[in-house]
Amino acid sequence: MDPAVLRDDMVDSLEHEAKAVVGSERVGVAMREVPREPFVEDDSAAYADRAFERLGTRVLSPSAAGRLFEALSVRPGDDVLVVGVGVGYTAAVVAEIAGETNVHGVDIARRLVYDARSNLERAGYPGVLVDCRDGAYGLAEYAPYDRILVEAAAVEPPAALLDQLAPGGRLVMPLGTAGQELVAIEDGDRVAEFGTVAYHPMLVEGEQPDGVERNRTRREDREHARRDAERRKGWEQSWIDWDERV
Repeated sequence: MDPAVLRDDMVDSLEHEAKAVVGSERVGVAMREVPREPFVEDDSAAYADRAFERLGTRVLSPSAAGRLFEALSVRPGDDVLVVGVGVGYTAAVVAEIAGETNVHGVDIARRLVYDARSNLERAGYPGVLVDCRDGAYGLAEYAPYDRILVEAAAVEPPAALLDQLAPGGRLVMPLGTAGQELVAIEDGDRVAEFGTVAYHPMLVEGEQPDGVERNRTRREDREHARRDAERRKGWEQSWIDWDERV
């Protein structure tokens, strides 16, 4: 079936009162335009309302993504930062609304940065800038931002991200640990809540699955232990009771 038809059906279901996660015309039009195939591994199920796994991260379901877009309330021409850009789908939809050169994305996992760049180009949004950064520190070089979207949970919004908001700007992210709430923050205050969610916690440098371990002492201790175990002779192995063998 024509992917455009599938996208229309997907958005129709999100706008229907049974789900009602998409209510604004701006978001609905953008989600009808952006293909999902470049961002998922199973093209045949790209428009099913379910999440996917790719390169160790979660590709949001259309429903979950729609909730983020409605909470973010992006306008044409807004400067937007997407933290935890993942495979790039949310950045593509935001770029469809704001303009691709106004959208910046960061992710702490380098392989996801490369994947997002490739996916965005294939989807038709090569102008979105994606960089490998610790999301808690944002991307100060291009600040201030009218909108910041964080696709990872934290107990409190990172101070650096709040500092990078333009006056009157909005930050949307899940707050909490076991119980998370999707919230919008403006001028340091919660101005809206959008229900409970479940996102992975925000990672810090050294926690990314494909990252290089930066604690040299810990690395060296583990390597010395491995080499020592490989060099041991039988009499050094504590699990052999040599007295019983005599």
